[in-house]
Amino acid sequence: MTTPVRPLLDWPPEAVVFDCDGTLMDSERHWQDARRRAFRSFGLQAPPGFAEQAKGVHYAECGRLMAESVHKPELAADLIASLLNHFLSLVADDPVTMPGAVELVRLLSGRLPLAVASNCPLEVVEESLARAGLRERFQHVVVPSEAPRHADGPDGVPAAETVRPKPWPDVYAKAVRLCGVRPGQALAVEDSLTGVESARRAGLRVLGVGPRPDDEDTGGADLWVTSLDAPELLTWARTRVPGPAPDSGRGQGPS
Repeated sequence: MTTPVRPLLDWPPEAVVFDCDGTLMDSERHWQDARRRAFRSFGLQAPPGFAEQAKGVHYAECGRLMAESVHKPELAADLIASLLNHFLSLVADDPVTMPGAVELVRLLSGRLPLAVASNCPLEVVEESLARAGLRERFQHVVVPSEAPRHADGPDGVPAAETVRPKPWPDVYAKAVRLCGVRPGQALAVEDSLTGVESARRAGLRVLGVGPRPDDEDTGGADLWVTSLDAPELLTWARTRVPGPAPDSGRGQGPS
């Protein structure tokens, strides 16, 4: 007989894995600005709807999409480099956490394993979290490896040591493995449908956060909240997550 699935806010996970961009850090706007600047540097303009298409996509794949969207595939490598350079400059000048991120992470920290699974380069995630005062809260940070685009083995199985970007499940699968828990006992926190798909494919339960997708399709998220400071979410973290009481607020960052 199948065990009924408990409502998300009545369920204590054994680990929580957060996305970074748009979930913990308010950096999605930096990616949007970086895309505009990269396009302009080549005298180009993004086609309508491109921002939504690019949300949550690995920056290298995004650069290729940018080139394809303006019918200039030969510019892919240059656009990838320009996109990353502009983003690094923007995020270094203005690292800001999403509403409720610091409080939720503080409430969970020390009570169960925490990890970050991101499509961003490792140095971007590490620096952003450090400047926000959050890096020490996470035991693990997982990002895609720097393997070639099609570094798959037979039957589509990833080659050894290859961690593919979302929507592949690799970053979440590796994060829960490092946390030492089974995927079904871990919670992913995501703001994009690309990320929701990745976490679902890895076997995690998923909390979606931010503006609900326009088509009301939450991509399989168990629950969707408008922000991490939603009262019901903070109450859940205080009362339903096992472990010692949260600490006094060490490591608070900008909000």
